[in-house]
Amino acid sequence: MGKGALSSVRSAAFLLAPSLAVVAGVFLLPMLYILMLSFQDGDGQFSFENYALLVQDPYYLQILWRTVKLGLLTVLACLILGYPVAMYMAKCSGKMRGLITFLIISPHLISVVIRNFGWVIILGEKGWINNTLMQLGLIDQPIKLLYNELGVVIGLTDSLIVYMILAIATSMYQIDESLYKAAGILGAGKLRTFFTVTLPLTLPGIMAGTTLVFSLSMSSFVTPALMGGTSVKVLPVIAYEKIMAQMNWPLGAALAFLLLGSTIALVTLFTRLMETKRYKEVFSS
Repeated sequence: MGKGALSSVRSAAFLLAPSLAVVAGVFLLPMLYILMLSFQDGDGQFSFENYALLVQDPYYLQILWRTVKLGLLTVLACLILGYPVAMYMAKCSGKMRGLITFLIISPHLISVVIRNFGWVIILGEKGWINNTLMQLGLIDQPIKLLYNELGVVIGLTDSLIVYMILAIATSMYQIDESLYKAAGILGAGKLRTFFTVTLPLTLPGIMAGTTLVFSLSMSSFVTPALMGGTSVKVLPVIAYEKIMAQMNWPLGAALAFLLLGSTIALVTLFTRLMETKRYKEVFSS
């Protein structure tokens, strides 16, 4: 290695040192401490009993499945509702695109707690939706839209759909318009053009949005706690209760790493399934 290259490496290391120190201090070291804590029993001795309990107890397996299911349902809802918005953003003018971007981002200027309380007012048994349906004579009794899995999915979709929209829209901005003209010349209709041109070329955006939405929904605490109540328990809520209410730090730490490991495993599996031979070129371009 020449002197110039060595000097560049030293300069890069010098510039990165402060940020690496911050990451190590506020993230890596606490995570290592929590990992070590998860392998301790009640007496502070090294043990696998916490992880054995999580694997053997059907209660925790049920909580894990519910957490994953809510994450997948949230991804599906964000994809179905967000894809048309992203398509419209890709087709509209720059001024309208900026307005739509502002509209979908502006709710995040308000605290998620306030937004969830707003949904509680709208979805409650005496909320706006139930009152309107009952006044119209469409229902005789209030529909349970809150403190169940449906309410949690609605709250998570409201919080996370912006990531799906922006990720897909970014992929759509990069599609060459000549591809649509070529598809039309070859006789492809709008539906076939969508499935053969638009959808494959937006798969990187779909994957990016899905990864963000699924990861954030899996680790969400406030929305499941407020809109799920005591009837919808997820791993972040259970981990919080074990640590803060029961002071069982080892089991709470094991729950946290179970959540982290399952999220990484599922995201990795989804990525591998998306990057199949058929669409390999889309992701490598």
